[in-house]
Amino acid sequence: MNPLVLPTISTFFIALSAVLVAIGWALIKQRKIEAHKKTMFAAAIAALTFFIIYVSRTLFIGNTAFGGPEEYKIFYTTFLVFHIILATTGAVFGLVTIWSGYKNNLQRHRKLGPITSVIWFFTAITGVMVYLLLYIIYQGGETTSVFKAILGF
Repeated sequence: MNPLVLPTISTFFIALSAVLVAIGWALIKQRKIEAHKKTMFAAAIAALTFFIIYVSRTLFIGNTAFGGPEEYKIFYTTFLVFHIILATTGAVFGLVTIWSGYKNNLQRHRKLGPITSVIWFFTAITGVMVYLLLYIIYQGGETTSVFKAILGF
């Protein structure tokens, strides 16, 4: 299998989730509540699909180390850690936001929704940038365990 297939597919799903969040945000501004719910549910499914592919790839294949110039590695690693923190924060906020909407706790949902959306947009953007840095701009390094790929040991 081409080593770019799974990273490309998973990156597509994270970008799709952000596009769907943007559409969902526009729909709620237009008071199209049912369309908003369906679109945000689709965004959550796209994000979950990304996560399942990412975790499966990490468990069964491993992670790809940064293959760019050694002098850029510290910048890449810092950027990657920032992305991981954003993604984790966005996922937690996303779950709470979705749950509050599902439970009709609209006060909490309306407060968290815009914050969650902005975090998720930055998560998707930085995720696509990680993909570009690992596979497009530079040729990926070795595929190895997550600890070795990120931390070098």
